[in-house]
Amino acid sequence: MSSSREDRLLGWLRKQLHKDGSDHIGDDAAMLPRAETAITVDHQIEGVHFPASLDTRVVARRLLAVNLSDLAAMGALPRYAFLAVSSPPERDIKGFLQALLKACKAAEVELAGGDLARGPVLSATLTLVGGKAPRGDWVRRSSGRPGDRLWLGGPVGQSALGRHLLEGGAAFQKSRVHLPLDLASDPGLARAARRAVRSHLFPSPQIELGLWLSRRVRAAAIDISDGLSLDLHRLCRESGVGGVLQAGELPTTPQFRELCDKLNLDPLDLMLSGGEDYCLLFALPASVRPPESYRCTKVGELTGNGSIRIVEGGQEKPLEARGWDHLRATE
Repeated sequence: MSSSREDRLLGWLRKQLHKDGSDHIGDDAAMLPRAETAITVDHQIEGVHFPASLDTRVVARRLLAVNLSDLAAMGALPRYAFLAVSSPPERDIKGFLQALLKACKAAEVELAGGDLARGPVLSATLTLVGGKAPRGDWVRRSSGRPGDRLWLGGPVGQSALGRHLLEGGAAFQKSRVHLPLDLASDPGLARAARRAVRSHLFPSPQIELGLWLSRRVRAAAIDISDGLSLDLHRLCRESGVGGVLQAGELPTTPQFRELCDKLNLDPLDLMLSGGEDYCLLFALPASVRPPESYRCTKVGELTGNGSIRIVEGGQEKPLEARGWDHLRATE
């Protein structure tokens, strides 16, 4: 009996999952034995989130990472994933699935079901299901209070810089970052450029930090996917507070600034509105500090006056909510 390409691929996928003891794929729906879940959904669409030239295996790893970052902001423990993917026949969809399975295994996430279809471009949607951590509770954006200190779980602006580099001639092929000659010839700038490109292509979701936050008496958090300034506005709005951000405290490096100068980019603008950083912005009571091992940076505090402001060069001014707009029309 002949079988379709889809059936053959699903048969292969089912065998791979059975090797790890999974038996969810095969019916029209998966029955999940757990309750008290947090569920997030995210897309990666060719021509919107990544160029057609990008290796499908990189797309798969990125798809899982951005979803994991959402669960990290909730303090959730990732458990199950559901995938819907459409692709033209010529794209390496098997490579995509292999990479996704490998990344799921590393994150202790079970791929429990989904759907495959043909489409004009590679488009993938992942639904991720998580649960409460032992002795933990959900971390909400609405838990901030005036006087709380604002912390960043990592640097911002690197991903946006990496995106500019890829749009300007850099490439990622065969697990290596290839740079234009003017950057490749300078060792310091080359290292910074490769770091930025990898930061953009391979986000590092802060699951462990989110789990630590879930065990605090009170914490508010959001993952920075659309830009620090925009996501700070969202956190403050949900908590009903204002905030002051200290521009001089944002984590950065001289190499980052030097590379921005060479590319005629404003480093502060990238840090505030570049987006796709996928690190956590969170608020804690003034008496609580995150462990040194998480390498977090205190960058401001929440206030009671409702306005969102930034201190730059000793001057305090309103902070505009700028960042990635998913529904922005293209010119």
